[in-house]
Amino acid sequence: MTRVSQVPSPPQLEISHVVKNYDRAKPALNDVSFSVRKGEFVAVIGPSGAGKSTLLRCINRMTEVSGGEVRFEGVSVGRLDRNELKRLRSKIGMIFQHYNLVDRLTVIENVLHGRLGSKSTLDGVLGRYSRDEKQQAMDVITMLGLSDHVYQRCDRLSGGEKQRVGIGRALVQDPKMILCDEPIASLDPNASRIIMDHLKTFARTMQITLIVNLHQVEVALKYSDRILGINNGRLVFDGGPEELSSERISQIYETEIVAHEELPRPERVGLRARYAN
Repeated sequence: MTRVSQVPSPPQLEISHVVKNYDRAKPALNDVSFSVRKGEFVAVIGPSGAGKSTLLRCINRMTEVSGGEVRFEGVSVGRLDRNELKRLRSKIGMIFQHYNLVDRLTVIENVLHGRLGSKSTLDGVLGRYSRDEKQQAMDVITMLGLSDHVYQRCDRLSGGEKQRVGIGRALVQDPKMILCDEPIASLDPNASRIIMDHLKTFARTMQITLIVNLHQVEVALKYSDRILGINNGRLVFDGGPEELSSERISQIYETEIVAHEELPRPERVGLRARYAN
């Protein structure tokens, strides 16, 4: 009996030699290359100003690259026209550090905004949503533990509740990938844990690819399948959490090594947390 070898599926996202220049001083991104498989939970860590947010914005073309190429599901993002780009963005959800909600609108109204990318301009302006879309929004709100706040204005919610609304808005898009730009930077530890638990659950159960910018190294270690380290616009680390030694962290953050590999793992993780600030 002849054995048929399985051909590995192509990457969902390919970043090839991407460069982004905002001015002539130094590039925000400098020759960055990596690929991501469907369903991966990828954390991006690095010091402030390293280029993490720019990287996410280049993926969905909120920011134009200066060089190199971004390919999503085999399609070159930079070559898309306006309508094609709108369709692409409907497949890629975005979660922001400062929520990016319309505070005067209710929870369900903000969540339904996630459907705008699949609607005509007129339907979007008039807020025309189908019964199925409204039911989907309600289901997502319930999953996120916000069913008691459906018709509450978002300016009356806590930070953690607002971020869950942001997640709901991304999920109703039926996205294939979600980009999260510092989703827990403004939250307390308990709210942060709730947000990260939700993201991990959705990545596993819905096979949604997640790329999450984080300042907290210990959070990246706990939740991600893979970690990318960015420093001065360059990719300086790409590996699993188990490969992220204290020496590697020092390299990413350009700090002195204060931990040693012979320390028990819990102690190493605690020391790594120092690099999060």
